[in-house]
Amino acid sequence: MNTEHSGLRFFYLLFDLLLLNISIYMVYYNSPMYHYVDLPGRNLYILHANISELLAYILYSRQNYYFTDSYTERVKSFSIRFIILLFTLFILAEIFLPDGYYKGFLLEYTAFFFVLKVIVFYFIYKIQQFRYKNGYAHHRVAILGVGNSDLILGKLLNDNPSLGFKLAGYLSNKRLQSDFATLGELDELPSLSEKYKLNMLFVSDPAYFTKENTKMLLSKCNETGVRVRYILMKGYWNNPNNIGKKKESVRYFEMFNPQEIPLDSLTLRIEKRIFDIIFSGAVMLFIFSWLFPIIAVLIKLNSKGPVFFKQQRTGINNKTFMCYKFRTMTVNSESDSKQAQMNDSRITSVGNFMRKTNIDELPQFINVFLGNMSVVGPRPHMLKHTQQYSELIRHYKVRHFVKPGITGWAQVNGFRGLTDELWKMEKRVEYDMEYLEKWNFFWDIKIIFMTLFGNNAYKNAG
Repeated sequence: MNTEHSGLRFFYLLFDLLLLNISIYMVYYNSPMYHYVDLPGRNLYILHANISELLAYILYSRQNYYFTDSYTERVKSFSIRFIILLFTLFILAEIFLPDGYYKGFLLEYTAFFFVLKVIVFYFIYKIQQFRYKNGYAHHRVAILGVGNSDLILGKLLNDNPSLGFKLAGYLSNKRLQSDFATLGELDELPSLSEKYKLNMLFVSDPAYFTKENTKMLLSKCNETGVRVRYILMKGYWNNPNNIGKKKESVRYFEMFNPQEIPLDSLTLRIEKRIFDIIFSGAVMLFIFSWLFPIIAVLIKLNSKGPVFFKQQRTGINNKTFMCYKFRTMTVNSESDSKQAQMNDSRITSVGNFMRKTNIDELPQFINVFLGNMSVVGPRPHMLKHTQQYSELIRHYKVRHFVKPGITGWAQVNGFRGLTDELWKMEKRVEYDMEYLEKWNFFWDIKIIFMTLFGNNAYKNAG
């Protein structure tokens, strides 16, 4: 998969530079030769190596070896860049390094660098295979139409599973009738998405690229919570102007995103994910580690039942996940269907304290660390409420285009807790939509600050 996303290429460059610098330090500090050989200007060697890798990447950066299907193709791709690196390295050495520089050091750390990449990429490849096999790393896709370009696209997806898409089938459209077996029609998308767990729709028929049809498709997909991508087979059609500026090139076709939101950017998602790992890891290490035994004992002494309350909730791309909380209620049969009410008899005395202080939410940092949730995002709802409100509130499922959060823009504006009236959930969705459309990293920091120190974050909307 080649991509024209500059941020993605920058991330791959940083990853290469990380492996290169690890190689330099490993060779410098572990080779017995350097106990006997003086290597002056170590930092100059490091600067020279990084500049050489940067130039090599600029000269050969088109191949995105993370997404090619074959591990052999990955090795081939970075082998070509490695050869370019060697030429660049020795050419620049004559300019940057002092006379009589030690060529053996250059050869040693570049050889270590190559071996390290072969090993690292092998593990990355195996992890991708495992994640795809277990359904963690792919979108379930339907293709609208059964024309030649649609069938070619379907074959390409089936032949290249590591692209991250699993083809569920085709949807028929009224423009092109065929005897080809399909999942159903476009008008049946809401029920088909539930039945086949669809979270993405590919459209390659240029008849849908008009403004009117684009508006119709976006409305239908937003109501269903399905992402839509326009696909152009390379060489078949000219790029239309109204279906999104950013595109990705994947083997034989180009992909456009007419539903684009900031967190569709892989670079920004990685930025957010790194912050989530650091923040949740710090909370678990410095707070959860000592607070958990205390809370666990209090819960056990206060009522019978488990320490944790586990409940299936709706996550990103309409996928369900197991959400963790400290148990605040007595064990009951209504926990998956009935929200907590004011003066709810099911809530224990310890549970009441935890709810008022939000301590019951702390185990969700485990969800954040595992990748099911983010520190900041739309709050995840129980499955029954997802079904209920998606029928009452238009575009409700759009909030599932990003990971759910422990806190969110709606919560710090006072819309949290009981939603006993429809307008309260409508306001939540309104704030969630604003967050999706205007997200930036510093907004997350602001929401965290407002959660910790603002008054509205602790008000119950009910």
